[in-house]
Amino acid sequence: MAALSNDVKAFIVQALACFDTPSLVVTSVKEEFGVDVSRQQVQCYDPTKYQGRNLHQKWRTVFDDTRKRFREETAEIPIANRAHRLRTLSRMAEKAEGMRNLALTAQLLEQAAKEVGDVYVNRQTKAEMPHNDLPPTRVQVEVVDARVRDADA
Repeated sequence: MAALSNDVKAFIVQALACFDTPSLVVTSVKEEFGVDVSRQQVQCYDPTKYQGRNLHQKWRTVFDDTRKRFREETAEIPIANRAHRLRTLSRMAEKAEGMRNLALTAQLLEQAAKEVGDVYVNRQTKAEMPHNDLPPTRVQVEVVDARVRDADA
């Protein structure tokens, strides 16, 4: 296990607090600092994992503060907002329809419906269909002989 400087440790803790995977952190540390670390070594800096249960209080505080700030700032990112995504999908659908790309338009409309929620699925409540509560009163079965039908034609 390589001895890590405080800068590398801080980088690892902050990356893990931002929900980066250990594999991604290993790659980032190699690119940023030129230091080879293993996934297991990186996991030791994540207090939410078993391997990080003995993490020093200083790094726990950095982790908790970074994660809190990350979650708060995520709300400020436009694409994290449903209204922004729907407006963007609307513009894209209008442009695709203007280009007569009906397949793309249909995909974008489907995506927008999924974004909104249950709009995409065909679900009806019992209030909308009150007759669904009644049991069937009769069943009618009709047998058709294909040979007789084809012979008449």
